[in-house]
Amino acid sequence: MRLLLKYLVLGGIILFSYQVYAISQDDPLKIILDTDMGSDCDDAGALALLHVYADLGLVDIIGCIYSSGKVPYGAGIIEAINIYYGRPDIPIGAYYGDEVGDPVDKMTAGKLVRDSVAFGNRIIHNTDAEEQTRLNRKMLANSDDHSITYITIGHTKGLYELLVSEPDEISPLSGHELVSRKIVRWIAMGGVGAINENQDFVNDWNLFRNETAIYSKYLAENFPRPVYYSDGGTNVLTGKSLKYTPSGNIVRTVYRDWLWSVQKRTLDDQRPSWDLIAVYYAVEGLGDFLKYSGKGWMEIDLEKGVRWRKGESDVEQHFIEQKTNTNQSFADYLNEMIGRTPKYYK
Repeated sequence: MRLLLKYLVLGGIILFSYQVYAISQDDPLKIILDTDMGSDCDDAGALALLHVYADLGLVDIIGCIYSSGKVPYGAGIIEAINIYYGRPDIPIGAYYGDEVGDPVDKMTAGKLVRDSVAFGNRIIHNTDAEEQTRLNRKMLANSDDHSITYITIGHTKGLYELLVSEPDEISPLSGHELVSRKIVRWIAMGGVGAINENQDFVNDWNLFRNETAIYSKYLAENFPRPVYYSDGGTNVLTGKSLKYTPSGNIVRTVYRDWLWSVQKRTLDDQRPSWDLIAVYYAVEGLGDFLKYSGKGWMEIDLEKGVRWRKGESDVEQHFIEQKTNTNQSFADYLNEMIGRTPKYYK
């Protein structure tokens, strides 16, 4: 479906054409975002983009999951971003263990979440948030059938734990039954380079590294709903538009701190937009920047890595790639979006 939206951009009216899954602005797409906030700053950009879509009436953010644990401060960053965008009551779930995830606090999340006076967050440590599987089960149990789009822009531990969960006081359904009934599709940022001429395995960050491969493999082989893998964004650089946002913008601070801490760079140098593009696809479909690469399945070898195999399989899986010659135009579009002042900014 094509939906035409008119809105103000940089003082002028620009008309954009969207291929979206939301039926209309009165029927927003219901999304759960699962992130490894802390490993990279594009997680913050992706959540910012999701809030902009919510400002436009295109999405309803049902909840956020932080399913990494080695840096136990990601849930607090999520809450601070939600507060900045005027949605402080979005439920947040987190993994309480510490065996999965990037062990390095690259965005200085521990420092940022302790500055609760500046950002308003109440969550400091992951354990201050609700346990991830309990929240996931609760959110699905309270949702209409086939209504939830589940997006992972980080590791797969949270979705795995949901899928294998047992019936409880929240729902008499198993996790597999809840997922089958409530989730319409899973969109995974993952498999960067998994389509390649030699069909080589690649050492993918989200699906394979950081002790997550075993969970990704189970999901790739057993997830009962359609799956869409997104690998675009390596050369779509975003972040410089955040320089012009209000001083209390936690997203700007996250990008600034990550770029300097990891690369000794500034906002002008920017960062690839892998996670933002997965969110873009979830809401806008292929649009002007993406292409559909067909059906297949993600093969995950616990020793070698991941690769995409084209063709028919027992699972319904699809691969989304970025169109050629779209790096700058895509970056310009995403930068304009994440650089907007929130609808409910005070």
